[in-house]
Amino acid sequence: MAGFFSRSVRATADEDAASDEAPLRPIAASDAIRRVELLDSFEAAGLGWFWATDAQGRLIYLSDNAAEKLGWSDGEAIGKPLGELFIPERADDPNKPQRPLAFLLSARNSISQLNVRLAFTKDEVWWEIAGKPQFDDKGRFTGYRGSAKDISTSRESRLDAERLAQFDPVTGLANRHRLTTRLTETLKAYRNSKRACALLTLDLDRFKQVSDTLGHQAGDELLKQVASRLERIVAGAGEIGHLGSDEFQIVMPDVDDRGALGELGQRLIQMLSQPYSINGARAIIGASIGIAIAPYDGLDTEELVTAADLALYAAKGGGRGQYRFYSSDLKDGARHRRQVEEDLRDAISNGQISMHYQPLVCAKTHKVESCEALMRWDHPEHGDIPPAVFIPVAEDMGIIRDMGEWALNEVCRDAKQWPVDLRVAANVSAMQFAHDDFAQTVRNALTNSGLEPARLELEITESAVIYDVETAIVTMSELSALGVSISLDDFGTGYSSLSYLKRFPIDTIKIDKSFIGEVTTDRGSEVIANTIIAMAHSLELKVIAEGVETEDQLAMLKRRGCDQAQGYLFARPLPFQEAMQSLQF
Repeated sequence: MAGFFSRSVRATADEDAASDEAPLRPIAASDAIRRVELLDSFEAAGLGWFWATDAQGRLIYLSDNAAEKLGWSDGEAIGKPLGELFIPERADDPNKPQRPLAFLLSARNSISQLNVRLAFTKDEVWWEIAGKPQFDDKGRFTGYRGSAKDISTSRESRLDAERLAQFDPVTGLANRHRLTTRLTETLKAYRNSKRACALLTLDLDRFKQVSDTLGHQAGDELLKQVASRLERIVAGAGEIGHLGSDEFQIVMPDVDDRGALGELGQRLIQMLSQPYSINGARAIIGASIGIAIAPYDGLDTEELVTAADLALYAAKGGGRGQYRFYSSDLKDGARHRRQVEEDLRDAISNGQISMHYQPLVCAKTHKVESCEALMRWDHPEHGDIPPAVFIPVAEDMGIIRDMGEWALNEVCRDAKQWPVDLRVAANVSAMQFAHDDFAQTVRNALTNSGLEPARLELEITESAVIYDVETAIVTMSELSALGVSISLDDFGTGYSSLSYLKRFPIDTIKIDKSFIGEVTTDRGSEVIANTIIAMAHSLELKVIAEGVETEDQLAMLKRRGCDQAQGYLFARPLPFQEAMQSLQF
């Protein structure tokens, strides 16, 4: 059949164009030849195809371009059952059955924009088909007439866009929108059948420190590894979502066994707390988890999420690295934490934060050789708020660096006023130490106060140096060049390799009080303390034992050669003026 742009048609068109008086020649409904030519050109251009079936659903026509695209030779398509060639796309609702195309055709209803997948091709090919049933003048069904077009490329683009809208691009986990939608659908479906659903809300502890220290890309890599560990543990029993930053949620359908959930929470914390290898550096983080269970803790999404968040607050407030179940009394705790957050911002300017000092004495002579500066908060309504409560809050709020800088300047000014040249030890937060300008901050504090660098000792925890050992060594070297001393605090509680000790330019190791408290009653603690003392002395480092409370503990430490001791056996931390009087300067 001649195409739309056949010679005869082109000649006529050229003649018409040559004359301004050429008559308009519309294609009339009765002009079958030109209408067929128009359809031929539509098919040839690949804009779409046509198909037709007989009353039994067998193909009696398929555009040549479509047949060629499917690898069929001339006429091979004719007679094939249309219903067996395609598989309709599954509906979004998994509870709705997938009906075969043959069933849809047997209903003899019109088909509009139906996405179908070719059933016999190796590659995934998708068409969009439309069709209308045909009837003769006696009302008898004669088959379908329809159109089709290949939507494989556009469908893949659409699915990519949908995936981006529902999944987190960093971890590949469900994003907040998808997880909230799934939780809402689950709770709605379970409400009438009285089925349970658990929600775990999880925060990574110290994630921001890793990201700030190693960089944004390292933070993304850490999130990927966290997601991988979560998937291995949950293993299809629930859906995991990354809500953003260091927040994750896990929806666990049909689970309300608190024992099983508690075991899961503990496994998650233990697994996520194991070291990570990121671009050759080692990172250590932790996790805190809040758990709520529907219908007991909430019937809808908002109630359950709020309950899990309150449980998470309690877990973080209890010292982190813990899981907590929701209970009704947690609301008071959450209100208290929010109050702490609000009041902490103004605590320094209102004079509520002060530095207290605790002596470090020679283990042999009991003579005071230095003092450790400790931050305290005297709240006007709630009284003394322990550092274990407000320091983590300050870290979460992002104000710990400002508080640490204020404390460093305050300590240097106080020490400058002492009548004797005792050394003062100041604690350094991991976030403060990780910042690029920390050495300059120390230099400024010494310059502004006039304190001699040799009288300042900086206590840095293991967790502050293990994320990026090379950078930590550079920062420590800068501090040593200033003339200040460096001690490694809470030694034995972290994951740092002993091989790092000989590389760190440190002067002192402090044995964590968790070992000292049981050093006379627990053989393991005694062995650990003895080993630390011997190792430190072999490296020509001084050893301080913190948390000494009894004469027996002091006597044992003295026998083992510990250099200094600190604890309630000698004195509690005291405000500046009281410390001056107590120490009889």
